[in-house]
Amino acid sequence: MKKQVISLFLAFGISLVAGAQPQEKRRAITLEEAITIARVQSVDAAVALNELKTAYWEYRTFRADLLPEMNFEATIPSYNKKYNSYQQDNGAYTFVRNNYMEMNGEVSIDQNIWLTGGKLSLNTSLDFLKQLDGDKSKRYMSVPVALTLEQPIFGVNTIKWNRRIEPVRYAEAKAAFLTATEEVTMTTINYFFNLLLAKENVGIARQNLKNADKLYEVAKAKRSMGQISENDLLQLELNVLNARSTLTENESNLKSNMFKLRSFLALGEDEELEPVVPETIPTVLLNYPDILDKALANNSFAHNIRRRQLEADFEVAKAKGNLREIKLYAQVGFTGTDNEFNSAYRRLKDNQIVEVGFKIPILDWGKRRGQVKIAQSNRDVTESKLRQETMNFNQNLFILVEQFNNQQAQLQIADDADKIAQKRYSTNVETFMVGKISTLDLNDSQSKKDEARQKHINELFYYWYYYYQLRSLTLWDFNTNTNIDADFEKIIKQ
Repeated sequence: MKKQVISLFLAFGISLVAGAQPQEKRRAITLEEAITIARVQSVDAAVALNELKTAYWEYRTFRADLLPEMNFEATIPSYNKKYNSYQQDNGAYTFVRNNYMEMNGEVSIDQNIWLTGGKLSLNTSLDFLKQLDGDKSKRYMSVPVALTLEQPIFGVNTIKWNRRIEPVRYAEAKAAFLTATEEVTMTTINYFFNLLLAKENVGIARQNLKNADKLYEVAKAKRSMGQISENDLLQLELNVLNARSTLTENESNLKSNMFKLRSFLALGEDEELEPVVPETIPTVLLNYPDILDKALANNSFAHNIRRRQLEADFEVAKAKGNLREIKLYAQVGFTGTDNEFNSAYRRLKDNQIVEVGFKIPILDWGKRRGQVKIAQSNRDVTESKLRQETMNFNQNLFILVEQFNNQQAQLQIADDADKIAQKRYSTNVETFMVGKISTLDLNDSQSKKDEARQKHINELFYYWYYYYQLRSLTLWDFNTNTNIDADFEKIIKQ
């Protein structure tokens, strides 16, 4: 009889370890599939795309400023019926009543001159005036062609500075979009492994509850035969209650993490996701100087540093240009006037205007020079901040490279520890059945088994997270050993 009971206990012990949890109908999803969906459907990806489109159209607007622009300006019509002051021959003023209508139109082709900061325009215009009282005469004045130059002298050349700043700004935006895409991947990894760990915890909790129930049943039989103490029996009963509580908590956590991943991926709430543990990992060993070179060449941080330095220099140049202001306005062309439209374009006469205006402060109590000093001080502050940010960037990159290179060993250790802990627990279950170890030793092996499995999942998460974090900083694909790039024109037109 005793041998039969022991055989029954051993059979229970084997079933404790070999038991499998029931499978539910769920959608299996791998890490690669989740990343692909997130890059297309997630809100973060949409935000990154819209920011890229904004930067693209800002750059297109800047480029358009460098090209010729055609404009048409007109007043059709302007009607006036009012009194105006009029000075007579004797110097006295009187009021005369006017009742007239006028119309005018002008077509111009304007071209900004980036080298000097001026603007060159080719104009043609026509004015029409008709008296509605008195002789009801009408007059036409034409300017068939006129060439106009507007040129600031000594002031800052905004167009020239924009030609230096805007391409850097757009390059920064493109790099930021690629980085944001990789950051979407990092967020996906975070949600995916949170769900994966929650799923593992539920599986562990179910198996632990099943084991605890069977061990408790076995313990009651052993207690009836006087083979274990009342204390051990109560401890195993307490284990059942704790396992049931842990399972309820982990199931709630699983639902919460599944909702978060579904929401991030913009999937339907009726889909039950079954995350698949990644079977393979990219095996690479990184060299810090090489990674730093790639980051400084590709990351938006390098473009950001360059842009902010240029903007600080521009503010200094603008403040210096405000010390004095001189503007040149010149126009040469032909004009004609007559009562008839066709005649207004005959017997043309020269039409020439030259104006030079200037504004030089005589006494401003040092205001403009103070503005120059402020701009120079701000530039010095910016340069100091940029140096500090560069040092921090390099330092953080170095730490990240070291963490990634060490993570492969940490992952291997965690994998080995997981297997050993599983094997130890299986052995301890069988040993407990024959009464060779206490419930404390059994509980300890179960706790170590659970911790080892959780640590394995966490180490796998950190490996992938570090990997894509380095991709986001370097914009480099370590699998293909090429730059991460995109067809921005195609992306923007989507």
